[in-house]
Amino acid sequence: MSRHSKRMAALLKKAAGYEVLELDAAVDALKTLDKSLPKGVKPCGFDQAVEVALRLGVDPKQADQMVRGSIVLPHGIGKTQRVVVFAQGDNVAVAEAAGADSVGGKELADKIKDGWLDFDVAIAAPDMMGVVGPLGRVLGPRGLMPSPRAGTVTQDIATAVKEYKAGKVEFRVDAGGNIHCIVGRMSFESTQLLENIEALLQFVRAMKPSTSKGIYMRGLSISGTMSPSISVAV
Repeated sequence: MSRHSKRMAALLKKAAGYEVLELDAAVDALKTLDKSLPKGVKPCGFDQAVEVALRLGVDPKQADQMVRGSIVLPHGIGKTQRVVVFAQGDNVAVAEAAGADSVGGKELADKIKDGWLDFDVAIAAPDMMGVVGPLGRVLGPRGLMPSPRAGTVTQDIATAVKEYKAGKVEFRVDAGGNIHCIVGRMSFESTQLLENIEALLQFVRAMKPSTSKGIYMRGLSISGTMSPSISVAV
């Protein structure tokens, strides 16, 4: 059985003392966890990502209950995402002007097949799906496969690139009915994290499948990359 570091053991003890908190209180509690460490225990040495874990009352096995989407958060996620674009013709210049990190066609696909995955988002023009389709086995398991539903297969290449560069995030419910989504960094002000999380929750609420019965949002927690989760009232 693995042992926790002194820092994590102290944080888990602190987090265990919290009841289910309102969202604003939970955000404040998460941001101050490292400030409660005992003397001699070092805090985390990097700016942690803050993630939301949301449990939904849906059956992901049913196609009409698959909750999936993307959203541009009000304050971004505190990270410049690396974007590649599959394009040809005039769209190459459009993608480059919008800020894409890499643009190409078959040569880009071959590079990825050879193991290059140094990017966070892949966008494709519809006429490039013949090139992109065979990459499904590589990109799919990593959540990088372009998809019309996520807005990463689109005619409007410029808008898609700019949105992802600005901090657009994708999410989809997993086999257990959970959504995990980054909503910012520990260095964000509490109000910025709060507004990002509220925007995500509002967006997910609006996506409730008509076939989903009972309670839709069943559980919510927030956590840092190297911090325990805190339960939030929903």
